[in-house]
Amino acid sequence: MNILLLGSGGREHAIARALRRDDAVDVLYIAPGNPGLAALGTLVDLDILDGEAVASFAAARGVDLVVVGPEAPLVAGVADAVREAGIDVFGPSAEAARLEGSKAFAKEVMASANVPTAGSRPCVTLAEVEAALDVFGAPYVVKDDGLAAGKGVVVTNEKSEALAHARDCLDKPAGKVVIEDYLDGPEVSLFCLCDGRTALPLEPAQDYKRARDGGAGPNTGGMGSYSPLPWADPGLVNAVTEEIAQPVVDEMARRGTPFVGVLYCGLALTSDGVKVVEFNVRFGDPETQSVLARLRTPLAWLLRAAARGELGGEALEWTSDAAVTVVLAAAGYPGPVRTGDPVKGLAAAEATAGVHVIHAGTWNAAEGARNAEGAALVEAAEVRDSTGNSHANERVSGAYTGDSLVSAGGRVLACVGMGADVAAARRAAYAAIGEIELAGSHFRRDIAADV
Repeated sequence: MNILLLGSGGREHAIARALRRDDAVDVLYIAPGNPGLAALGTLVDLDILDGEAVASFAAARGVDLVVVGPEAPLVAGVADAVREAGIDVFGPSAEAARLEGSKAFAKEVMASANVPTAGSRPCVTLAEVEAALDVFGAPYVVKDDGLAAGKGVVVTNEKSEALAHARDCLDKPAGKVVIEDYLDGPEVSLFCLCDGRTALPLEPAQDYKRARDGGAGPNTGGMGSYSPLPWADPGLVNAVTEEIAQPVVDEMARRGTPFVGVLYCGLALTSDGVKVVEFNVRFGDPETQSVLARLRTPLAWLLRAAARGELGGEALEWTSDAAVTVVLAAAGYPGPVRTGDPVKGLAAAEATAGVHVIHAGTWNAAEGARNAEGAALVEAAEVRDSTGNSHANERVSGAYTGDSLVSAGGRVLACVGMGADVAAARRAAYAAIGEIELAGSHFRRDIAADV
């Protein structure tokens, strides 16, 4: 099977690792990729927001399956263009991707499907925001209605902070926010693979959104995660699948927009039962790093079955080991970040027993400048495959050597520790991350500490 994976972050690195464990995968193209991904496949200079370009590349290279990693290409309709070209694609249509692209739309779908979630009000003016905040009270929950890379939510007891975040969101073109009731209890992430009719759950994970220890600091894209959840009710996964994921899949099919891809259920285990915090339409980061490290069922087969509407009640195979992921972030993250700092100690981190390192925000300094999306601005190298065919926009460059690896900003690396239990996996992850040197970087020291 020839696969094209779209994306360049830690989520895509974790997906690529899982795909490479599948013997059915012959060729793996990755666009645009990163230095860590360069060791797993052929990096491609391709605009992943251009559906026609993606479809054209896939058709020309004999790609059997396109896997869309990030949310932006999905909302842009890249999966639609690939499907129209007759190529299997794992990822929802632009219409179905509105479950993540619009918080208000997701609330509408949940209401129609009788899915439990927080009470909410959509707002397009500050006056509406202020009125809604007064209704729901503190803690105040303010969500950007659109895509925000996991950082569009503010939960605060300070009304001024809530208003300031709302103002920033409303200042965007077509700005809208959703004000919600606060949901108490621990949060859990559950990924469900969907084929338009069926929701097949993976194992749950828990992530850590705040930048600093103890849940302090601003919201981030995620600073760490672990799986499994030894404290969770054994019936949680089945309950969420039956009461939340499957009703949403059914509702989307009823609307004529079948959902194919990952339905990421962000959940709160409240005193009133399980409720949806939000939906995403792709694998979450960094939960994917922990969950897919434990999956033993061939991932490529699962994703292609979903793309073809052929998922059934498969009994997935999992390792008995636990996984803990600790994220190393660049100086300034999640605010303005510094880039270009050398990353050292990676070999020692990768040599730590039970650990693999995920690249999320790295680049090879030897390749020169970067564009706004973080892709390398390099001359495309001519690559010939085993048949002798030339692929002019493919490149074998991207891998790093020596001290050439530098930070591209944001979440730079993640260490994924595996162990017999969460405590052992945690020790491994922290032993590895302690080997990495990156000026001004920071990581949380309490990931999975209370498990």
